[in-house]
Amino acid sequence: MRYAVLVTGPAGAGKSTFAKSFITHLAASKRTGHLVNLDPAADPSSFEYEPTIDIRDLVSLEDVMSELEYGPNGGIVYCFEYLLQNMDWLEEELGGYEDDYLIIDCPGQIELYTHHPFIPTLVQHLSRMDIRTCATYLIESQFMEDKYKFFSGVLSAMSAMVNLEIPWINIMSKMDLVTSNPEDPSGGARNGLRRKKDIARYLDPDPLLIATTRGDKSDKANPRFHALNQAIVQLIEDHPLVSFLPLDLTDTDSLEYVVSHIDYTMQYGEHEEPKEPHDLDEGDFQDLE
Repeated sequence: MRYAVLVTGPAGAGKSTFAKSFITHLAASKRTGHLVNLDPAADPSSFEYEPTIDIRDLVSLEDVMSELEYGPNGGIVYCFEYLLQNMDWLEEELGGYEDDYLIIDCPGQIELYTHHPFIPTLVQHLSRMDIRTCATYLIESQFMEDKYKFFSGVLSAMSAMVNLEIPWINIMSKMDLVTSNPEDPSGGARNGLRRKKDIARYLDPDPLLIATTRGDKSDKANPRFHALNQAIVQLIEDHPLVSFLPLDLTDTDSLEYVVSHIDYTMQYGEHEEPKEPHDLDEGDFQDLE
């Protein structure tokens, strides 16, 4: 059985850093992980691990922009259209990996997950290849600095979850920016220390954070958005699909916590038969006698 983890989310959320740390953690656990780059705009120098499979070997954003004179977003869309037309290339590239983790680093254009059929079609191909797949969606902790920006992230995560229809884990990355670090002389939390109670309202999104009362002069929100805010509150309360796991890559336990959830989500290793020990008389336990 093969396993694939889609690392998705907006630009700047820490997807590539998470993918790198994920592979490092698997290696430390004596498990095999391979990086698959699906970002045609990726900078080759940004990879600490050389991608085992790289979409740029098939098509790159730079070539598309120079030859077809597309802009960045249109070029990304073209690259994925080209990939879907050449799925035999990807299937051939994936053919040699068994019982391995494939960490698929995806682009930061969230419309690929929320509006276009490219990623869902890719997931269907992976399923037909008997690759068990789940997705992670990262947003960074700085979203907590602006509650409206945060809830736009919540809604984009919800839209992507509904669009892809696969096991899903949402991750709040860069938590070291808002939590204390006893090993840091300055105390850490470069973006301002937040109490656990405050953080909990974001990890399990509390829609009342953006609830407004019509005529409340103390609220800085534009009163014209009152009805929209109320509709968003109602939507999140009616469909509480989104919650986040905190991720602090400076803390090994935090990464292990996230990886264990991914393993559980994909039922990692459950297809394997238990290994029975050899008989005692075959000499395997002579050292114990």
